[in-house]
Amino acid sequence: MPQKKTTQNIIWFKNCSSKEFPQVGGKNANLGEMFQLGLRVPPGFAVTTHAFDTFIERGRVRNNIVRTLSQIPPEDIHALEGAGRQIRDLIESTSIPTKIVKEIKEAYQKLGDLCGTPDLPVAVRSSATSEDLKTASFAGQHESYLWVRGEEEVIHHILKCWASLFTDRAIAYRNQIGWPHDKVTISVGVQKMVNAKCAGVMFTIDPIIGDENKIVVEGNWGLGESVVKGEVSPDHFLVDKQSSEILEKTVATKLVCYQLEGNKVVCAPPSPEKQNQLCLHDEELVEIVRLGKISEAHYQSAQDLEWAIDVDLPFPENVFLVQTRPVTSAGKPKQSNTDIIIDMMSSLFRR
Repeated sequence: MPQKKTTQNIIWFKNCSSKEFPQVGGKNANLGEMFQLGLRVPPGFAVTTHAFDTFIERGRVRNNIVRTLSQIPPEDIHALEGAGRQIRDLIESTSIPTKIVKEIKEAYQKLGDLCGTPDLPVAVRSSATSEDLKTASFAGQHESYLWVRGEEEVIHHILKCWASLFTDRAIAYRNQIGWPHDKVTISVGVQKMVNAKCAGVMFTIDPIIGDENKIVVEGNWGLGESVVKGEVSPDHFLVDKQSSEILEKTVATKLVCYQLEGNKVVCAPPSPEKQNQLCLHDEELVEIVRLGKISEAHYQSAQDLEWAIDVDLPFPENVFLVQTRPVTSAGKPKQSNTDIIIDMMSSLFRR
C-alpha cells in the first residue's frame, strides 16, 4: 500500500526516521535515525519536500524547468551551464508562499529557544530524495551553507539549497544515469552549528582497498568543508574496527581552514603551530570511531560519516556526528567519458 504523502512543511529531526525519507530526503532521514539511536547530533528540523513541491508549482516553475532541460543537447557543457544558471535564477527569484515562510521562521525561533541562543547560527543543508542512496552517488552535488544567522538569512539560504537541485553537476549526473528531472524533489535541514575546533569525515571501511576491518578518519582544523570539498590534505588516521586500536596517525601540512571571523565563515590558513599538528587527540578519535561503529551496525552497511568537535563543550559531549550515508563504492573505478566531463565541470564551476 503506498505511503500517504505528508502535507507538513516542517518535521523536527527527533521525529524523522527512514520512514520519512520521501518527505525529508536522505540526509535528514539519517539525522533522525541517529537521534533515535541516541547518538550526538546537533538539533534541528527539516523543511519537507511538500514545502518544495508547493513552491515549485507556484507560477508553473516546474513546467519552465522541464522545458528548459528538455532543450539541452546531450553532453553539451555550455548548453547545460546556461540552462542550470537560468533555472537557479528562476528559483531564487520566486517568492516562497507566505504560510511556508511563517512556519520556517517559527521553527527557527523555537530552535533558538531550545538552544538558548537568539539568532542561532545554523547550517542550512540540502537533503534531496536522490541523495545518500546505495545505488547512486548524489552526495556533494547539492549545496549546504554554514553559520547562517537570522530568519531572513535562513529563508534566503533555503532558496539557494532548493536551487542547487539544478547545479550543473547534478543535472549532468541525472542525465548520465537516466534520472528524470521532473521527478526530483528536495528537503532542507536547518541544524544548530557546531562551533568546531576541528572536523572531518570517517569511513567505516577502508574506501581505497575495501578492507572492512579498518576505519579511516580524516580531519582538519575548523569546519569540515575543507575536507568534504577536498580542498586540503587532511590528517589521516587508520583504526582497527574490532579493537579500536589506532594503527596509523599521519599528520598533514594543513594550509586551508574554514573558520569563523565575527559572523562570517572565512577560508584562511590555520595558525603556524597548527599547520603540522594533529587535529585530533587519541580519546577524541576513539570516540568518533565508537559512534561510527554504532551507525554502521544500525544500517548494516559501511558508512561515510561527517563529524565535528565542539570547542565550547567538554569531552565526550563535544563529539558530534553531523551526517551519515552509505559508502557507495570502494576502490577507484575507472572513469567513463561522462564521469570525466562531470568532474571537469565540477572543477570549473567551483572557481
